[in-house]
Amino acid sequence: MAATHRIATGTVITAVCLVTLAGCGTGGGGGQGGPEKEKAQPAPAPKNVVRLIGDGSTAYTGAQPHLPKPERLKPGEKPPQFVVFSWDGAGEDSQKLFAHFRKVAKENDATMTYFLSGVYLLPEERRDLYNPPQHSPGRSDIGFNDQQGIADTVKQLRLAWLEGNEIGTHFNGHFCGDGGVGEWSVEEWKEEIAQAKQFVKTWKTNAGMENEAPLPFDYDKELIGARTPCLEGQENFMKAARELGFRYDTSGVNNQVWPEKKSGLWDVSMQLVPFPGHSFEQLTMDYNFMVNQSGTTTQGDPSKHEMWGDQMRDGLLQGFERAYNGNRAPLIIGNHFESWNGGTYMRAVEEVIEAVCTKSDVRCVSFRQLVDWLDAQDPATLEKLRSLGVGEAPKKGWKAFLTSGPAPAPKGAPGSPAPKE
Repeated sequence: MAATHRIATGTVITAVCLVTLAGCGTGGGGGQGGPEKEKAQPAPAPKNVVRLIGDGSTAYTGAQPHLPKPERLKPGEKPPQFVVFSWDGAGEDSQKLFAHFRKVAKENDATMTYFLSGVYLLPEERRDLYNPPQHSPGRSDIGFNDQQGIADTVKQLRLAWLEGNEIGTHFNGHFCGDGGVGEWSVEEWKEEIAQAKQFVKTWKTNAGMENEAPLPFDYDKELIGARTPCLEGQENFMKAARELGFRYDTSGVNNQVWPEKKSGLWDVSMQLVPFPGHSFEQLTMDYNFMVNQSGTTTQGDPSKHEMWGDQMRDGLLQGFERAYNGNRAPLIIGNHFESWNGGTYMRAVEEVIEAVCTKSDVRCVSFRQLVDWLDAQDPATLEKLRSLGVGEAPKKGWKAFLTSGPAPAPKGAPGSPAPKE
């Protein structure tokens, strides 16, 4: 259901009972880990009150459950190994991959980020409500949805958030190339973002589903980051995002080093990792592995499906080990809910989740949780971490490397946005 990526290489507020959200239990541990990992305790479940927002498509239900409190590294403490699994498009269709990977995440002590395409909450018959920049009204390169698809997607979004996962945005029409997002101005990006929010905040009205349960979050507050279609248009998007209060972007290509802020946003872009059998490295995204295996053909030679999936799995695991035993830079992975090449990439991702997320000192988290942790750290500590190259462990060990005096933690709530630069 999700679309593809390319890179050059290859107010009335009504109080109602929480019973409105019946059937939306908070599920399992949501990525907080057992005591052996010495992770912070998650926030308690929200109080049993829902405050509907607007037409009731969204609601305030209290603090998000299953979010750990970010803690500052102690002097000499080895940083945890963060891994972020993220999903572009994030809609539920007949393949039920959204539901499946929610289950996989809970079983493996993980939370993730789901980048929702706003048009997946807009029915085909209301397509003219979408006015994309530089295109005629009702145009979308990934189509729209029907009532069943909207109901299924909303159910998964609701459950995902209650389990501690993050709901970001992949915007709307997924336009690439001529007239696409790479050519949009800052103001056009703001328009696109406003529409992405609006489709989430009015899905009940637009789909004629007024009696359905709301999404249990205020999307204006929930939405703090994104990945652009085809990884295009990053520069102007980041300018718009900063003005709108976003906290991170993941639309570029990085090496496996510690993140830094660019234009006031954390740059937590996907990374280059080893590509087994090749002399070059590969971006940590299913689509890019596919393009370098079967081209743009999404169902290539069936006799190679298993090998192609193994290549992606092993490349991601090699990248993980390089960081885990080296500089401990967060590993950023991107995927789509797709069955390309017989579903081999979905199998590969699942095997990576199972292999890494339950390891000691590993935290499989959402982007929100990652940037909360980064914002809670002493800037001098992060600067030292960024001095380590790809796969480079401190020569004298972590205790010696990070012993020299981080400053006291700043006042205020941990994880609050850092001042704009």
